[in-house]
Amino acid sequence: MKRSKKTKKPKSGFKTFLKDLVRLIMVLIAAFIMAMNVQTFVNDGGLYPGGVMGLTIIIQRIASSFLHIELPFTPINLVLNAVPVFIGFKFIGKKFTVFSMIMVIAYGIFVDILPDFTLTEDALLIAVFGGVINAVAIALCLKFDATSGGTDFISIFLSQKKGIDAFPIILAANTVILIVAGALFGWDKALYSMIFQFVSTITLHTLYRTYQQRTLFVITDKPQDISALIYDISGHGATFLEGESSYEHEDKKVVYSVVSAADTRKLIPAIRQADPGAFINCIRTEEIMGNFYYKPRD
Repeated sequence: MKRSKKTKKPKSGFKTFLKDLVRLIMVLIAAFIMAMNVQTFVNDGGLYPGGVMGLTIIIQRIASSFLHIELPFTPINLVLNAVPVFIGFKFIGKKFTVFSMIMVIAYGIFVDILPDFTLTEDALLIAVFGGVINAVAIALCLKFDATSGGTDFISIFLSQKKGIDAFPIILAANTVILIVAGALFGWDKALYSMIFQFVSTITLHTLYRTYQQRTLFVITDKPQDISALIYDISGHGATFLEGESSYEHEDKKVVYSVVSAADTRKLIPAIRQADPGAFINCIRTEEIMGNFYYKPRD
């Protein structure tokens, strides 16, 4: 399923400016949502999110509890993001990294200036709804080609550039953060933080599916048209398989392709429109080996 390079039409300066302006606004909205979540649920519930944000909060609380020093969120977060930002600039995309840094700086400033606010004192509700809101902010950010920094850069780099499942690595890092937090500040908060992270991960997988893949088997009388549709919408090629119907013993063509889960929302209706008689089997793909095309970030 090799693909040839697609030629892109150059965008006008105004369209590029408008797209970047929308991108900036949505990133700032995501930053505000994330900061509100920190001040409303994370800090109020004494939780420890994963990644760089969680490590930043632990450093703040260590300084406050043991050294009696109140450290601002933003400078600690920026220092801890230095290596991930380097990875982003070098391997993922410069504009993508710039907008991600805007996200990191903006939500850090919002965290420092917004007051703590209590919605509920129920620890379970705090963990569950805090995890949901955290995922919404991250998904909104990813939707407009930016990240919340930290392990997001590392995850994208490993998934997109190296073909490595980053989940076990990120999970191990988050486990270390929770062990440290539990040992220093109590295991009940660490356990509720596990619920927060679990809910956040499940919600994010539901909302954002770019790095999930689906395998398509399409039995059709129009294989050339279907393969062209797959390429135009997803950028992926397809393979033709020979088939035979068991009842009528007619020759059939099977179009086989692996595409991004996000692309199936447009692709399956387009296939049905092109060939109403097509039989489509869409299967969740757990792992792929070899070349897989990811749309460029910049």
